[in-house]
Amino acid sequence: MTFYRTTRLMLSSVAFLSLAGSAFALDGQDLLKKINAAYSQQGGTIVADGVDVNGTTVTLKKASFKSNSGEAVSIGDITMTGVEADEDGSYYVEEASFPNVSATSEGSTFTASDLTLSGISIPADPKGEGLDAMLLYENAHSGPVKVIQNGEELFSLAESDLNLTLREDESGFDFDGAFKGLKADLSKASDAQSKEAIEKLALQHIQGDITMKGAWDLTPGTIDVSEFAFDFNNVGKLNLAFKISGYTMPFVKSLQEAAKQAEANQNKEEAQQALGLSMLGLMQQLSFESAQIRFDDASITKRALDYAGGQQNISGQQMADSLKAMTPIMLAQLNIPELQNAISAAVNTFLDNPKSLTLAAAPAKPVPFPMIMGAAMGAPNTLPQVLGVKVSAND
Repeated sequence: MTFYRTTRLMLSSVAFLSLAGSAFALDGQDLLKKINAAYSQQGGTIVADGVDVNGTTVTLKKASFKSNSGEAVSIGDITMTGVEADEDGSYYVEEASFPNVSATSEGSTFTASDLTLSGISIPADPKGEGLDAMLLYENAHSGPVKVIQNGEELFSLAESDLNLTLREDESGFDFDGAFKGLKADLSKASDAQSKEAIEKLALQHIQGDITMKGAWDLTPGTIDVSEFAFDFNNVGKLNLAFKISGYTMPFVKSLQEAAKQAEANQNKEEAQQALGLSMLGLMQQLSFESAQIRFDDASITKRALDYAGGQQNISGQQMADSLKAMTPIMLAQLNIPELQNAISAAVNTFLDNPKSLTLAAAPAKPVPFPMIMGAAMGAPNTLPQVLGVKVSAND
């Protein structure tokens, strides 16, 4: 008797789980609908011939991306794994994988493989407020990317990763990215003048990485990009950094709405004008906090001086001396006496021993963008003081 009771209990459990599985089966069409509701805010939709659901895996068959302007780009099958539906109607996707890309045009072939998005949050209602209304991902990855022309590789990228991390208190995001193993073959330049410059500067084969790092604080709308660096072997490292405030969630919604209206307008000239006016209006909500441009030399400066000097039948050192002499004369025309001496000193120091050159702007307090535009139009020579500009070398 005990055996039969146990058997009936097991069979009942299996039947219940089967019914539960059917009751809570994923709705693939609803998932695609929610994706498009959110994605349309950013300028497009995804069209699929069919939607297959197998447990927690959803496949968009023969998918294509269609921009709001009507142009469609074929993608292929998009496979989403680890799909979960929440009670509020939102979805979470562990990973979405895309088919490899191979496109040929005018003798050039572009290929990209291992394309994935991970940790995707799809909102139930993208028109709502707060983070729950945003389409977000935690990681975007690509494997090798190549451009081949006439059988020769002109450009390649080993891999790339973009990461977005939501803070535990949901006060903002931290983000970083890396494009690793970038290579470009410039030796095949057809223009004689360009070919000569490339050879003199030893830029026939360049390789390096591009990296970025930053944060976004939602309440004040502060975007702080601390690193956006282009680091190339035997050339140097150029790093761009900036910090602005006012880039809030309502600001983002306004940007999306302005772009959406421009896309919907059939008169493209009128649409661009309207979008431009909208951007000017929205810019008034932003404030400038700081910015920095820094270049760390890795031998390109000397080669550039030698090449420029050679064009005038003088040596690289003579070219450097000429630039040092010309700098104060050119700066005098800008009428920025407070900054003129600092720039001249930095240029002299850098040209004598090229290591690093830094241009930084850090006002005592945030400066509204309208004030910057007003100064630029009315008294451009006051901008360095308004923005707190400083120049230094080899620091």
